[in-house]
Amino acid sequence: MKKLFLSADIEGTCGIADWKETELDNSQSAYFRAQMTKEVAAACEAALAAGAGEILVKDAHSTGRNIDPSLLPQEVRILRAWTRDPQSMVAGLDSSFDGTLFTGYHSAAGSDGNPLAHTMNGANVWVKINGIQASEFLINSYTSISLGVPVLFLSGDEALCTFAEGLGWGVRTAPVSKGVGNASISIHPSLAQRIIRDRVSEALADP
Repeated sequence: MKKLFLSADIEGTCGIADWKETELDNSQSAYFRAQMTKEVAAACEAALAAGAGEILVKDAHSTGRNIDPSLLPQEVRILRAWTRDPQSMVAGLDSSFDGTLFTGYHSAAGSDGNPLAHTMNGANVWVKINGIQASEFLINSYTSISLGVPVLFLSGDEALCTFAEGLGWGVRTAPVSKGVGNASISIHPSLAQRIIRDRVSEALADP
């Protein structure tokens, strides 16, 4: 039975297009926090159906208090708020896990793949690692790989998913939106959940 880790962000959630939609205290965020929760739940449901025995979810956006835990499968544990350790968005991940999943992730600072593109904070014009423009996905993936835990799945904007596929790691992706300047074109939210389920199932079916 696989033990899986899931890190969930919000700016790559289906439909999101404005910073106000990401802020816990802003009424505009309620819908998108609900959609974030549904996308996490879809990934977890697919993983459990594929034989996962344990899943730890890290709520990895802003306050770390965005996901509604009551809407996740009962088998799932969730790490909320911040542990104040260097692993940040993948806090709780260690070498005992069999794979890492990412939902709601977004393109890197300095890119145009998402109207909310940034890396760790809005003050960074760009961040590079070994000359590569680094997204939060890349940074957290390196942490996962350094622990010997393979990266299995990513959902988020189209540009980030294309980047992840180009890494050659065999990451299954679910693009749910596409950045167009300061705007976003998204698929239907229910379709996003279905595609996430399908891609997670495929990721866990791979040998």
